[in-house]
Amino acid sequence: MSQSGKKKSSEIIAQKPAAVIEKLVVSHSSLVKRIANHLGSRMPESVQTDDLIQSGMIGLLEAAKKYDSSKGASFETFAGIRIRGAMLDEIRKGDWGPRSVYRNSRKISEALQNIESKLGRNAKDTEVASELGVSVKEYNEMMNDLKGCRLFSYEELFDSEESRMQAKSEGYGPSFFAQKEKFKEELRQAINKLPEREKQVLMLYYDEEINLKEIGKILGVSESRISQIHSQAALRLRNKLTSWF
Repeated sequence: MSQSGKKKSSEIIAQKPAAVIEKLVVSHSSLVKRIANHLGSRMPESVQTDDLIQSGMIGLLEAAKKYDSSKGASFETFAGIRIRGAMLDEIRKGDWGPRSVYRNSRKISEALQNIESKLGRNAKDTEVASELGVSVKEYNEMMNDLKGCRLFSYEELFDSEESRMQAKSEGYGPSFFAQKEKFKEELRQAINKLPEREKQVLMLYYDEEINLKEIGKILGVSESRISQIHSQAALRLRNKLTSWF
C-alpha cells in the first residue's frame, strides 16, 4: 500500500463514530470475561479475575478504536489478541511472585540443564533433587510452588506489547506469522521429547483445556502432583527453547 493509501486508511479508523466503537465494546464484553476466566485459571490466587477483566476492557476499547476490516481478520480475532495482550501486560506489571519462587525456578532450571546435557536424556526427579542438595519431598514442594508462574508461555511470546507492535508495523504480515509457525513446530518437537507423563499433562492442559484438578482425576493422582509435573515440563521446555526467550 502506498503512503497516501496508509494515511487514508488511518484517517478512516480515526474518524470511526463513537456509536460504532461503543457497539463493538458492548457486543464483545463477554469475550473479555471468557478470556479473563481462562487466563485467570492458570494464574496464582493473587491474580484477581476482576483485575484481568478491567485491563481486558481497556484492550477491547483499544481494539474497537483501531480495528480495520480491510486487514482481513474478524473483529473477534483482532480484539482477542488485544484483550489477552492487555491482560498479560497487566500481569507483568504486578510483583505477585515471591522472589524465592523465582530463585528456585532458576536453580531447578540450571539443575535440569546440567543433568540433561551430561546424561543426554531427561533428568529424573531423584537426580534433580540430588543436584540441588534437597530431598525428593522438598524438591516436589519447590515444584508445587511454581504453579501459575510464567515460566513458559506461548501467549507471552506473541501477545506481548513488543509482538503486537511488530505485528502492527508489518500489518500482521507473513514474517510475523512465519515466526509463530516456526515456534509452534519447535515447541511440538520439544514436547515430543518430554517424559510421557509430562507430555500427557501438557496435552490435556493446553490442547484439551482441562484444569489441573480434573487432569489429576483422569490420571489418578492429586492436583498437587499434576502441578509439579506441569511445572517441571515447563522448565524443561524453557531450557529446550532458550533462543525464543
